[in-house]
Amino acid sequence: MEEAKWYVVHTYSGYENKVKADLEQTINNLKLQDEILEVAVPIQDVIEVKDGLKKVVQKKQFPSYVLVHMIKNDRTWYIVRNTRGVTGFVGPGGEAVPLSQEEVDRLGVHGEGVVTDFKVGDTVTVISGVWEGTTGEIKSINESKQTVNVIFSMFVGRPTPVELAFTEVKRM
Repeated sequence: MEEAKWYVVHTYSGYENKVKADLEQTINNLKLQDEILEVAVPIQDVIEVKDGLKKVVQKKQFPSYVLVHMIKNDRTWYIVRNTRGVTGFVGPGGEAVPLSQEEVDRLGVHGEGVVTDFKVGDTVTVISGVWEGTTGEIKSINESKQTVNVIFSMFVGRPTPVELAFTEVKRM
C-alpha cells in the first residue's frame, strides 16, 4: 500500500476552516479514514498589543492554505480538489506535489500522532537525519513523545543510546 504524504491545498481567502470541516465530513460519510488521514489548518500564537495590553491571539500560519495528509490516488485527489472553497493543489500546473518530511517537521504538523507496532528488542534502521543508515535495537518506546530509544554499537562495542522519532526509523 502506498504511503500517505502531506499535500498543500489552496483555498479561497477565509475558507480554510470551512474546507477543513467539509473535507472531514466527506471523509466520514465515504469512510475514507484510511486514505485521507488528516486535514490541518496550521495556526500559531501571536502576541498582540492593544491599548497597552498584551493579548495572545491565534492566527492562521498560512492564510488561504490547508494541509491534507493522504494517500494520493484518483479518488482522493478528486474529492479534495472538488471540495467547495478549494481552488487547487499547490504544485506545477495544479498537480499535487507532496511536502518532504523536513518541510512537515518545520511546519510542526505532526497530526494526531503516529501509530506504530514497534516492540522493545526490534532491530531498526534509521531512515533520516544524522544517524541515517545506522542499524540498532529498540530499548524503550515513549508513546506520548512518539519516540524510540535505540542502542547503536558504535565505538568498539560500546552501546550508544539515541532517542529518535517514530518517523525516523523502520523495522528491519
